[in-house]
Amino acid sequence: MIPLPRARWLTGVMLVGVAAGVIAGVVATLLVTAPVRPDVAIGLVLAVPSVLGMALLLVSASRWVTALGAFCLAVAPGWFGVLVLTQVVHGA
Repeated sequence: MIPLPRARWLTGVMLVGVAAGVIAGVVATLLVTAPVRPDVAIGLVLAVPSVLGMALLLVSASRWVTALGAFCLAVAPGWFGVLVLTQVVHGA
């Protein structure tokens, strides 16, 4: 059984995770100047936080590890949103 933190904590952790994903996306967009294939970028942005978060959720034995897994899962949509908005603004 996965130990779930209180709903208020879980929601807060996920909200902070999405904000961290947005910040990570903006920082990565500013720092990475090398051309990257879109499929590789999407794969890294979505796969790495998702796999890490799911692994943490599946092996969690305490509530804070579950919250950390939810945080990692929530990073991916924020980061992906920044990538999509960057492509829309640049007209690609």
